[in-house]
Amino acid sequence: MAAAAASHEQTGNVTAALAAWRQALDLLPADSRQFATVSARLAELSRRVDPAAPASAPQEKPAWAQRAGIPGAIALFLWKFKVVLAFILTKGKLLLLGLTKGSTFFSMLLFLGAYWAAWGWKFAAGFVASIYIHEMGHVAMLQRYGIPATPPMFIPGIGAVIRSRFYPHEPVAEARVGLAGPIWGLGAAVAAYLVYLATRAPIWVALAHVGAWINLFNLLPVWQLDGGHAYKALNRRQRWIIVALLFTTWFLTAEGLLLLIGAVAVWRAWGTEAPDDGDARTLWEYGLLVTILGAMTGLDWGTR
Repeated sequence: MAAAAASHEQTGNVTAALAAWRQALDLLPADSRQFATVSARLAELSRRVDPAAPASAPQEKPAWAQRAGIPGAIALFLWKFKVVLAFILTKGKLLLLGLTKGSTFFSMLLFLGAYWAAWGWKFAAGFVASIYIHEMGHVAMLQRYGIPATPPMFIPGIGAVIRSRFYPHEPVAEARVGLAGPIWGLGAAVAAYLVYLATRAPIWVALAHVGAWINLFNLLPVWQLDGGHAYKALNRRQRWIIVALLFTTWFLTAEGLLLLIGAVAVWRAWGTEAPDDGDARTLWEYGLLVTILGAMTGLDWGTR
């Protein structure tokens, strides 16, 4: 396994190297020197695969684009658009791939039927899609860190769960995986609200509101919720910054859920262990999520 991991590193396939090292780690005693060595290697590789890693120095416009003038600028724009389109298609392919799994598809139908009976098929379908996108955010990030994970299994009355052998051992990687779900879920909620603006159909603003509320709830920094994973990468000062953001957003929106999250956040900032070196990207992601989701659940968007 170590040889396979080293081979993947030499070819630049960091995700495959992480997967090989994680398989090796799973076979080692936790108190052994090899376990500590492999864990350190995993932490180093996780920093390399981290999507928040600072990019290299900005590159100047290619010489051919500078010489070609306006046609070159257009060609450069199309080339960059191709890169963005490839990224979108990759994520879209992942979303569709999850629907090919029988356990996901049939549990989704059962979930859909339960909520169809309560609120109608339109809301039920949008609700299922919102939860599915949230969970596939976790799956995508787990795969990025070399951890196999199944598409979500839907459970009526509870939501959906994904099955994975473990979460990353590294606090920053665990935070990335934890927050990936709410980030993708926020994207789904914003998309629903944009459709509402275009159509003025109330069903879309209802879906945006409930999607935002569910993703905000998942930011509670406790147990196995997404916020609990994220808090492991925040130092004490960063946790108090989150507390301030939570209560400020509550003051502006009067959304009661923010008070609950704020109370738990105070407990985590005051009375629990925290790392000495916090992760700035986790702070920004968590802070933006609670602010935007809190606004979407608490503010009057002019639809009443």
